[in-house]
This record gives sequence, structure tokens and C-alpha cells, in this order.
Amino acid sequence: MDALHVVPPAPPVAAAAPAVELFGSFLLGGDEFALPALCIREVVNFPERITAVPLAPSYLEGMFTLRGSVIPVVNLARLFDPQAAAPEPTHKVAIIDYQEVQVGLLVHATGEILRVRPEQRCRLRYADGSAQGVVAGTIQLEDGRRLLQVLDIERLIHIENVPQVHALRAAGAETRRQLRVVGARRHAISFRAAGARFALDMLAIQEIIRVPELVGSVLNSKLCLGRMHFRSHQVPVVDFAMLAGGTAAAASDEQRVLVAHIGDATVGFLVDGVDSIVHFTTDEVLAIPLLSKTRSAMFAGCVSREGQPDVILLDHANIFTNGEIAAMAQGHRNLYPDDEAPASDKASGKRVQRHVYLTFRVGDLLALELKQVREIIDYGGDISHPPGMPDYLCGLMNQRQQLISLVDLRRLYHMEATDMTNAKVLVIERGEDRYGLLVDAVCDIVAIEDSKRYEMPSLMKKPGESSCLQAESHEVLEMPLPDGDTNSVCLLDLDRLMQRIAPVV
Repeated sequence: MDALHVVPPAPPVAAAAPAVELFGSFLLGGDEFALPALCIREVVNFPERITAVPLAPSYLEGMFTLRGSVIPVVNLARLFDPQAAAPEPTHKVAIIDYQEVQVGLLVHATGEILRVRPEQRCRLRYADGSAQGVVAGTIQLEDGRRLLQVLDIERLIHIENVPQVHALRAAGAETRRQLRVVGARRHAISFRAAGARFALDMLAIQEIIRVPELVGSVLNSKLCLGRMHFRSHQVPVVDFAMLAGGTAAAASDEQRVLVAHIGDATVGFLVDGVDSIVHFTTDEVLAIPLLSKTRSAMFAGCVSREGQPDVILLDHANIFTNGEIAAMAQGHRNLYPDDEAPASDKASGKRVQRHVYLTFRVGDLLALELKQVREIIDYGGDISHPPGMPDYLCGLMNQRQQLISLVDLRRLYHMEATDMTNAKVLVIERGEDRYGLLVDAVCDIVAIEDSKRYEMPSLMKKPGESSCLQAESHEVLEMPLPDGDTNSVCLLDLDRLMQRIAPVV
């Protein structure tokens, strides 16, 4: 234990009235603690939804959103004992105001507001050179029969990225003030890793692919799993869970590699699964108070919405300025030269043109150009069912105060109903109207060369069958498979599909 000395209360000054201090008390197991009442903003119930924080110490339980602010929650029990039990729904969170940033302190129960006289307090003074603990002193009540430990808020909560939080808040306030930019749209791909949900700006994502066979690299490390061959390049693959301070997940069919390209650097990020397309505006991004500066610049904030998981927004530029990632990308470029381009391409000087496609299932595998999809959302939530709608219209979905006509493609094309566990809604815009196409599952996002897109062969067409979804296609894509083979996928003609729907809705 650190050497410390008990500093007795100062003798009272006869001419001055005793300075009474206010403290808030709370319980942790059988112990009673106290904090200055001025730093306690409020006390709330343990949140129903709490999100894991990347690169967090073991005592950081997670974070939740409270009235437009992201609150990191410090589990006080784990601060004293790393093996302390998990929190219970009856526990409370005391909201502490620290340098104009709010932090939650998880306690077992709250106590009372105490008026403490100077002679009831004893302060602890730690020996020079010793590590100072979080207990700053004690309060003795009821003739010493009741002892409270006073916590040092500076030692208890130290947020290293406070300037970054203030800067992001100021930017959000400026965005809200300048009404002309509030409606500026941003799109990101959300994915799962390290027990949390992240999102990366679509501008940074070149492609999303199934996990290929990785080749060993001399630069292999905890972060770098190896390298893969991608578009004539040797690209390093980074375990995103490890980058975010988590542990590597077991391999599964849902895992994907997000190929991100910033400047001259291309890196693949292995993630546990890709969820959806997130649409938001700049003023919706909330600052995340992190307890460590380690890679904190790569987290741009949090997008939090009622009834949906919180999404941690990544700053792709700052991911690539990280020394490890930059060195990894540069090292692979130097060690493993790019493949030679075909002689015909060299002679013509042509640049290979590609478009990005989203693949999904409605029974069979289908594709749409990604730019035609406004966002991807989960099926469920606030859906109303006005009378008189056609059978294939599931209802009206209320998405952020905007109504979306929800179309069940299986019903529209007289297909059998199926399990909707992984169902998603592709949100499509037509002028001021929005339609949601209900699909079985979303699969991949992939860039395909224009030369791999061609008119549907007559053998794939089904004469006389205008009621099948494939009838709304007149082109096919040759999609690459992990084993090097290809698969022909029907490219859905969205205009033809909307002609079938629009006259009704």
C-alpha cells in the first residue's frame, strides 16, 4: 500500500464561522463513499442500453446517451477490484461533471446529501514519490461510528481527450447555427467488431469482400494478419478488433474484409460482420469522452438514435495517419510490388472503370448499384398499417419523422414467406417519396469492372414469366468468389421495379 499520512483537521479560528461543505454519499457493497455535491450533476437508473467503448480500461463499463451527450460509465467496484461482479439493473449511475464533460459513476445505491463541518473531515497526504490513490480522505459521523471515504475526482476520472470533445461539440454547435449545412448528408457503412458497432465513411471504402485466403507477411503482428491479393495489389489485412483494443473473434461466415483506400494507402480491415448503410448529418455526431488518448483520434464521435444500437463513427483519415497502419501499408508496397498490368491495357493506356454494387437475397442473389440505395435499415420498429393497402405493402415505416412505404418483395412476386431474422430494408428515393424494399438479407458490397457487366443471356430469361423478380433484370454481373471462380448475378432494374410499385403507392 502507498505510504500516506493522515492530516488532522485544522484548529478552528475563533473569529470565523466554520465552513460547512456539502457531500453526496453512495454505497458500494458494505462501504460508504462521498463526493463533493457540486460535482454531482444528477443520478440516473442503470441504462437499458450500454455500448462497449473501444480501447477502454477494464473498469470502464461502457457508454450511453443522455439528453444529447455521450456518457462514459466508470464501474467504481472494478476500479478497486478488477474481478468485481457485473452490474445489476438496480444499480445507479451518478453523473459527474468533469471539465465540462459528463462521466457516469456506477454505484450500488445512492445515499444522502451531507453537511460536513471541518472537524468531521480528515485528509490523506501521500508520501513524496508514491502513487496517489483515488481516496482523498474520510468523513467521520456519529462520533466516529460511521466512516465515509471521500473520493478524489481528479484521480478518479481523468479524460485525456477533453480538448477533442470540446472541439467536436463546438463544430456541432456551429453546424446547427449554419442552417444551410445542417441538411448535408453523410453515408457510412456500419460493421461489428470488438463487441461494438462502428461505421466508416463510404468515401473511404473501396470494396467489401468475403475473407480470402491470407498469405503470410514479414510484417505480420498482432494487428496485421497477413496480406491478400486485391486488384493487382498486395494489401495488408488488419484485425480491426485488435486495433480497437478488443480480442480477435473466431472465424465465421459473417466475417468480411473492408478494403479502405486513403491517398496512396490501401488496407483491408477484418470485421465480424457488416450491418448496414448509416445515413446521418454532421450535427447528429456526438463527442465521445475517452479515458485514454491511445488512438483516440481515429474515433470521430457517436451516432445515437432511439431504439437503435449506438454507432461509433470512425475518422478514416486519422486511422491512416496512425504510425502502425501507415508503416504497414508502405511496407507492403515496398516489399510486394504490384502485378503487371495486361499488355493490352498498357498499350491503350485505358483506366479500368468500376462501379460499386450491393448484393442481397430475395430467395436468389441479386444486385443493385450502391448509389441507388439511400441507406439500409433493420426491419421492425415503428410501422403503421393503414387500411386499404395492397397485400405486398407491409405498411408505413416512420424513420426519423419521415414515412417510408414498405414493400415486401416476396409478396409482390408471389414467393413463399421466409424467416425474417436477418431481414433488411433497402431505402430507395424517388423525388420526395421514399420506398423500403424488404429483402431476406444483405450480403456484400463489391466493385465490379464494367467489362464484367453485360446483357442477360437469353438462356437466363424465362419467357412468359413476368411475375418473378428476375424478370425486372436485363443485365447480369460476373461476381468474384473467394475460390477464384465467378457467379452470375442478376442486376435489378430499379426503374422497372418502381413502375410496378409506383402506380399503387
